[in-house]
Amino acid sequence: MRRSLAPSQVAKRKLSGGSGQDEGWTARREKRQKSSEDSRNIHISPFREPLTQLNNRPEYLDSDKHEAFIRSILSKPFKVPIPNYTGALGVRALGLKRAGVRKALHDPFADDALVLYEPPTLSAHELIKADKEKVPVHVVVDPVLGKVLRPHQREGVKFLWECVTGRRIPGSYGCIMADEMGLGKTLQCITLIWTLLRQSPDFKPEIDKVIVVSPSSLVRNWSNEVQKWLGGRVTPLAIDGGSKDDIDRQLVNFISQYGLRVPSPILIISYETFRLHAAVLHKGKVGLVICDEGHRLKNSDNQTYQALNAMAAQRRVLISGTPIQNDLLEYFSLVHFVNAGILGTAQEFKKRFELPILKGRDADANEKDRQAGEEKLTELISVVNRCLIRRTSDILSKYLPVKIEQVVCCRLTPLQKELYQRFLRQAEPLDSLEEGGKMNVSTLSSITSLKKLCNHPALIYDKCVEGAEGFQGALDLFPPGYCTKAVEPHLSGKMLVLDYILAITKTTTDDKVVLVSNYTQTLDLFEKLCRSRRYQYVRLDGTMSIKKRAKIVERFNSPSNPEFIFMLSSKAGGCGLNLIGANRLVMFDPDWNPANDEQAMARVWRDGQRKTCYIYRLLATGTIEEKILQRQAHKKALSSCVVDEEQNVERHFSLGELRELFSLNEDTVSDTHDKFRCRRCVNGREARPPAEDADCTSDLSQWNHCFDKKGLRDQVLKSCWDAAVSFVFHQRSHEEQKGVV
Repeated sequence: MRRSLAPSQVAKRKLSGGSGQDEGWTARREKRQKSSEDSRNIHISPFREPLTQLNNRPEYLDSDKHEAFIRSILSKPFKVPIPNYTGALGVRALGLKRAGVRKALHDPFADDALVLYEPPTLSAHELIKADKEKVPVHVVVDPVLGKVLRPHQREGVKFLWECVTGRRIPGSYGCIMADEMGLGKTLQCITLIWTLLRQSPDFKPEIDKVIVVSPSSLVRNWSNEVQKWLGGRVTPLAIDGGSKDDIDRQLVNFISQYGLRVPSPILIISYETFRLHAAVLHKGKVGLVICDEGHRLKNSDNQTYQALNAMAAQRRVLISGTPIQNDLLEYFSLVHFVNAGILGTAQEFKKRFELPILKGRDADANEKDRQAGEEKLTELISVVNRCLIRRTSDILSKYLPVKIEQVVCCRLTPLQKELYQRFLRQAEPLDSLEEGGKMNVSTLSSITSLKKLCNHPALIYDKCVEGAEGFQGALDLFPPGYCTKAVEPHLSGKMLVLDYILAITKTTTDDKVVLVSNYTQTLDLFEKLCRSRRYQYVRLDGTMSIKKRAKIVERFNSPSNPEFIFMLSSKAGGCGLNLIGANRLVMFDPDWNPANDEQAMARVWRDGQRKTCYIYRLLATGTIEEKILQRQAHKKALSSCVVDEEQNVERHFSLGELRELFSLNEDTVSDTHDKFRCRRCVNGREARPPAEDADCTSDLSQWNHCFDKKGLRDQVLKSCWDAAVSFVFHQRSHEEQKGVV
């Protein structure tokens, strides 16, 4: 009940003994006064409840709180709403066109910037008149890649880019990357791919899609390399298995992509898969095709070559560390694939270049033929060098430890000599040589038998048991009670030397060893030897899946891994493997193709290697293996002339001499050294050292020649000399540098 504040009523309450100010009322009034401070300065009587406002205005929020909340939102960086997205955020807003002069994707004036294209300088007047939408911009390699490229790789990327954009040869858009192994061809090509996918002088991507074709064993390696160097910037589509329908579906999705930024711009596929599914890929276009280990395309008549050649791809890059393997016509096929017509047709090339060059290369050629051959060689080099880049492994000397390469001639054991001579008498392989020196099936079979005999008599034991041609009655030559279940190193000269090398390496060093052979039967012998000597080992041959190969290689390369030996079939895994966990490699038998041997030997001496490398190439003295080495020398001389431009390659062998396959020279320490007509060696001693600038890439005549163990640099081989070694060629990659372990 409200109390009156009239003076008469207040006086009455005082007379009756009550206070003039009601305590409760006073407290209530104080409370109302306090709340009135928040009433937006509107006057309200302290003695009554405030009336509802007639204008119905909403209450206002605190502006300071609101501003603080908005600032907290805007201070958070924008995040792409894609799960696990790790790519870079562009500075351009989607759907908006940036005004002003166009700029290069990366700063061309930054330190160490690799500029592939520099637009012409415009004056201020020309800049005003120029159409800003057509002004060309710099093309600069992404700094993420540019900062890891070595000088020779920067040069290689620039060469590749100029070739595939038609700036070196107008109207031609292909090239051959022919660097030797270990120089980073894969990284250079990844840099080229990423640059073409992202930029061009026209301020847009040069291409939208790329296909990388490689051997099946390297598909996963390519995918790993792209991920390694580009991170999450691009996700390649790697196809290394699956059903036909599944592969077709993936290829259809890839080839049907279009636009400036396609989701999966890189396809990595094996040669076999490409050939089987070529019809799907031929339905679309791609900006670039890269063929790794491109020497597979040496035969223009095979289906893989034709399937790739029919692909709608103007730009083509062929990667091969060994572009010449057998003859110049194969070389023509490679050049014709990347730049059709640059050397004319196959018939024109043969008449114009191949015949005169080969005629001049023959050791029996007269001076006129040699002169004509040199002129044609110079002409061929001048044409091809516009689309081929070749750097040799001597560049690696700046980055890698010393490599000591040794060709070890091993004497045959008495059993091997008897079996070899008996085979030549009985089989008479010379009679089966066709007219013109060409080999037929029987001749090839004889060669295989002799090569296996050089490795170990156990490899031809079954033929002796069967009494096969050339081995009738040979069973009696084997020791009594002979059994193939146990390996007997003393029956083979090369196996005896290998046994010594492994034993001394194991006991005197902490090095690991890679054993390479062309035959899985020889790998079986290695396994028996390792088990008998209790060496831990791993084996890689054609029966192992691609995924498992990667795992065992990674495990072997780990320093903490106890495995001492890595056995490798050169046919199955000689290319592309990185076995830097080992620093000693034994090539147990030679291959007709020098490229195969070089590929296998390059497994240990490559980026990441920290120890001095030792390469042992074992040959049976005076046998067909030395003839194979001599044939390799002829092929390498041919390759050096055309690809490496070495004019003074020694002319040691005539083509007629190469028919002397089926003979055994028992009275020599090295048939190859005899063929050299070496002028540096006198009476069984090296009187004059090789040239100071000679290295492992030089001809064998320019290597060190050792008739005894005194001149050897490798202590392990020096300890093995008395086992069965008759002669050694050895050479080093470069002089040892400070700081290299």
